[in-house]
Amino acid sequence: MFQAGGGLSGVALAWLLDQQGMLAAGAPPTSGACAAKVAGPTPFIPKEPHFRPRATSMISLFMSGGVSHVDTFDPKPALNRYAGQPLTGKGEVIVRQGNPGPLMPSPFSFRKYGESGIDVSEIFPHIAQHVDHLAILRSVYGQSNDHVQAHYLIASGTVRMGFPSVGSWVTYGLGTENQNLPAFVVIYDERGGPFGGPANWSAGFMPAAFQGTVFRASDNPILDLKPPAYVTAEQQRARLDLLARLNALDLEKHPSSSELAARISSYELAYRMQGCAPEAVDVNRETEATRRLYGLDDKITAPFGRQCLMARRLVERGVRFVQLYHGGLGNQNTDTWDAHDDVKTNHTAHAAEVDRPIAALLTDLQARGLLDSTLVVWHGEFGRMPISQRGVGRDHNPGAMSMWMAGAKIKGGQVIGSSDEFGYKAEQQPVSIHDFHATVLNLLGMDHTRLTYFYNGRNMRLTDVYGDPVPQIVSS
Repeated sequence: MFQAGGGLSGVALAWLLDQQGMLAAGAPPTSGACAAKVAGPTPFIPKEPHFRPRATSMISLFMSGGVSHVDTFDPKPALNRYAGQPLTGKGEVIVRQGNPGPLMPSPFSFRKYGESGIDVSEIFPHIAQHVDHLAILRSVYGQSNDHVQAHYLIASGTVRMGFPSVGSWVTYGLGTENQNLPAFVVIYDERGGPFGGPANWSAGFMPAAFQGTVFRASDNPILDLKPPAYVTAEQQRARLDLLARLNALDLEKHPSSSELAARISSYELAYRMQGCAPEAVDVNRETEATRRLYGLDDKITAPFGRQCLMARRLVERGVRFVQLYHGGLGNQNTDTWDAHDDVKTNHTAHAAEVDRPIAALLTDLQARGLLDSTLVVWHGEFGRMPISQRGVGRDHNPGAMSMWMAGAKIKGGQVIGSSDEFGYKAEQQPVSIHDFHATVLNLLGMDHTRLTYFYNGRNMRLTDVYGDPVPQIVSS
């Protein structure tokens, strides 16, 4: 299910882009070891941003299932003072699974870190060491307490499926710097894909070429990439040329079929990727010290550590947008951050899986001089309730959640906005998902009001008709 719609079709067809006036003549050569593999016009040539970008690539760290903000980056001492009392004075309290309990303190302790003295939960001791590089938003809010709809909102700016994802908008607006790798790569949890499946990285109403390409976090990240041993390079090239001619005839009959266009292009990208992608995703080429840094020597941290290390290798090679998911639908209650049953057990286990790898990613990007040019974003799809569920769990809460951003020359060591005293609703400087998307696009050099795609009689935007960049982020 989750590999459908991903695969190698997440690339653009040069012919189609040319017909739509989106492809400039004469794509520049790709830098690096794979440059010689490009033959003829290539899709996704780099495009001029609206203004000087703060970052040229982005890594999104999506904690699927709904991370509890009041147990991670938004401490609430009032929960201790009023423990066991009902949540009052906030209007009707709406929970996803019914039977709201009383206010419940966090089972985790918080302490201040860094020169900024920002409070971080004990479950993130490694990420906490980087707090002076983080801009933490404590007043983000969503629109839905349903996992799938909330995923779609973060992914595409709307709770409905069928709209382009952020990665699609970014690559549509900017292209990519490496024509031998996909512009938009998705790597999800080895336990399964996130809530909502491939619609999270869909191109929606854009040409299908702009959808994300799924890589696996394993020793064989790209299925069926290598040709059979008995097929020579000359034979493969001849076959692709013949297939391209036959498919072009079909495309003449069905010029509006973006799915066909993307499939045609995928063959050419796959051919180029044979010489480039295996090296790009081979984490075994890293030094032992680097592999240890990301936790590949520990069975608990190794899976997400591999995802993070692959992400660094990809942005290092010019991939524009890398989407990482942690939490997969093997078992919703135990394999995601969906802490209905026991927030302490759930969050302790999942934080242990990601804390060290995420800290390693920040350390490694900085050491390689890549942090200033890479935007790193951490978030879930919503927060969780300050009241208990069956005494030990927490229900969904779209009214308040925490995110953080790093890199992109963002001023770190700052907390932006706040939720109310219990963490039930965003209160001071509320940040909508449209504001979040406007901020991301701004850091990548795009004005969210000018990044449009004409569809169904209007110029569509990732932010619809809303959104303002967070000033503390974009002006720092």
